Formats: sequence, structure tokens, C-alpha cells
Amino acid sequence: MNRMKLPILIHPDPRLKKHAAPIADISDDLRTLADNMLETMYDAPGIGLAAPQVGMLDRLLVMDCIKDDGPPRPYVMINPEIIAKSDETSVYDEGCLSIPEQYGEVTRPAEVEVRWIDRDGKEQTEVFANLWATCVQHEIDHLDGKLFIDYLGPMRRQLITRKMQKLKRERARD
Repeated sequence: MNRMKLPILIHPDPRLKKHAAPIADISDDLRTLADNMLETMYDAPGIGLAAPQVGMLDRLLVMDCIKDDGPPRPYVMINPEIIAKSDETSVYDEGCLSIPEQYGEVTRPAEVEVRWIDRDGKEQTEVFANLWATCVQHEIDHLDGKLFIDYLGPMRRQLITRKMQKLKRERARD
């Protein structure tokens, strides 16, 4: 199978603020998109990527929080939804492939239970903790048009947005 890297949208891009539509049919095209998103994510390198980040407004995300300490454990989640959250929270210094080289501390539930459809059309449910919980919540936020910088204060958010506008202008000139 020939995987292809996809261009990642950079904030601010209006598509990153849109709600992604539920997926009604799991097609070969959708599976190809998921494979290409995994290829793009690993190459970036990142641990998660949502379809809106590659310009597709579908409720699809991929993630793999295994770094160098083991075989990859890729997830492909179609129509993921959080069905339970812990009261306990954790704070991570989050980054985003659509907001390169910018980070900010975000507080989220420490554990979440997520239900989704896998690439074979089977419903799955799993409890995620630690980095996995942060990652899946971050990616589901993308499907709802929300970025990690939306959790930051207005001054920090504006500063990061200006840096991204400058980066986009520089890339357009190259």
C-alpha cells in the first residue's frame, strides 16, 4: 500500500475552527485517509492528528502515544466520543502540529472513557489515562473546532496566533 504524507493546516485557518461531520459510511477512501494521516503524524513527528488538520471535516482521528520505547500502537478512531471523564485532572504542556513549536499548559480530566468505530466498522470502548487521555481529548477537541490555545489566557493566545500568522507568511514566501 502506498501511503502519502498530507499537508497539515497551520493556525489560523478557518477549517480548524469548524465542527467536523459524523462519518456515516466507512469506505476504502476513508481507510486510505486514515493510513495517510498516520503516515503524516509519524513523519511530523506527532502523537495525534485529526482530519480537520489535513483539511477534511470528518470525525476521524489517529493517535499513537508510544514514542521510542516499544512497537507502535496506532489508533484509528471514527466518530469518537468521550462517554466518561474522571474528576481527577492532569496538566500537560500541550503542543499541536497545526501550531508548530508553541506549547501551553492545559488542564484536562486525567482519565477518559472513549467510544468509537474502528477502521473495520466495529464499535470500540477504552479507558485512556495519562498522555493517552490528554492526546485523545486534544484530538476530539479538533473535531469540535477547538484548539489547545483556546484553553490559554487571551494574551498568550493572541501572541501564539501572531507567531503563526508570521510563520504562514514566511512559508508562503518560500
